[in-house]
Amino acid sequence: MENIDFLTSVPIFSDLNSETLEKISKLGTVRTYAKNSVILTEEEDGSALFVIISGKVKVCRSSSDDPSKEVILSILNPSDFFGEMALLDGLNRSASVIAMGDSKLFIIQRSDFLDLLHKHPEVSVTLLQELTQRLRAQGMKIKALSLKDAEGKVATVLLQLADDVGRIKHGIVEIEKLPFQHELANMAGTSRETISRTLHSFAKKGLVELEGSKLRIINYEKFKELFN
Repeated sequence: MENIDFLTSVPIFSDLNSETLEKISKLGTVRTYAKNSVILTEEEDGSALFVIISGKVKVCRSSSDDPSKEVILSILNPSDFFGEMALLDGLNRSASVIAMGDSKLFIIQRSDFLDLLHKHPEVSVTLLQELTQRLRAQGMKIKALSLKDAEGKVATVLLQLADDVGRIKHGIVEIEKLPFQHELANMAGTSRETISRTLHSFAKKGLVELEGSKLRIINYEKFKELFN
C-alpha cells in the first residue's frame, strides 16, 4: 500500500487507477542508497527507470576539461524520476547519478516499463510532456549560463532551486537546505569563491537572507525580473 500511495505523487503515474498502480507496485523493487553512493554511471547500459521515494540525488557529468571535476546538471527530489532516456532509446546512460543523502528508490526494469507504456498510452503522453519540460528548462539554463556574468549564473541556479524545491509564501521563496557551495559552483559553472562572494553580495543588497543552510529570496518576482 505504501508504494501505491507513493506512486500517486509521481506525475507519469498520477492519473492511473488504484488497480493499475497496484500492478506497477508489484513490477518494481525498492532499494536504498547511502549518502554519496553512485546509483548510475555515465556510459553504462540503461536497463531501468528510477523513481525517488525519499532522499535527494544529483545528476552530473564529468568535465571534458578536467575529468576529476563534475558538472551538476540537476538535483532531483522525492517523486522525481530518472533513467528514462536510456530506457527509451536503449543507448548508454548520458550522465551519472549520485545520492546526496540516504535515499530510497523505486526501480522498474526496462522490459516491464516498455510493456506498461504499450498498455497505458496515457503514461506515454505524460512522459513526453515531462521530457519536453525538462528539455525547455535545460535549454534556458544553458543559454543563461553561457551568456550571463558570474552574478547572473548564480542567480540562475538559485531560481532553478526555487522552482524545484522552494516553498513560496507572501512572495518570499524559502529553500530549506541549500546545496553546499562547491555543489552550487558545479551547477553554475563557476568557483566556490564566486558563489560565496555572490551570495553575500545578494544578502547585502537585500535580495536574499542566509540562515545556516537555509536561503530566502525576499522578493521572488523582483529577483526573477532582475536576472531572467
